[in-house]
Amino acid sequence: MSQILQPPGWAKPRGYSNGIAAKGGTTVYVAGQVAFNAKNVIEEKTFAGQFRQTLTNTLAVLAEAGGRPEHIVRMTWYVTDKQEYLGAIGEVGTAYRELIGRHYPAMAVVQVSGLIEDQAKLEIETTAVIPESA
Repeated sequence: MSQILQPPGWAKPRGYSNGIAAKGGTTVYVAGQVAFNAKNVIEEKTFAGQFRQTLTNTLAVLAEAGGRPEHIVRMTWYVTDKQEYLGAIGEVGTAYRELIGRHYPAMAVVQVSGLIEDQAKLEIETTAVIPESA
C-alpha cells in the first residue's frame, strides 16, 4: 500500500508525485532499462519509440515479481538530449498513459552526457513496492 505525499499549500505536480510512502510488501528494484528488444538490439530510432520500449521492458521485469504499474513508487529517467525529450513530450505522455495509466510515482528526469549503450536515448531505473495482498 502506498500513499502520495503532497505537502499542504504546494501546487500539485504534473506527471509525477513529490513523494510516495510505501508500507509493507515486497520491494522490487528494476535495473536501468533501455529500448532493447528481446535480442538486446535497439530497433527504435525516435525518442518516443525508445521511451515506449523502455517502459514495456520495465513493466515486463516488474511483472516477473507479480507487480503492476500502480506498484511503482519511484522512477529516475536519464535522457541524453533534453530538447529531444521535450520535443517528444506529447508522444511520451501518450505512451506513459497507455502503459502505466494515471499513476504518477516520485520521479526525476536527468540529462546525462551519454549512456553505456550508444544508441540509447534514455534509460529508466524503477523501484516498486508490491503489497502483500497483490
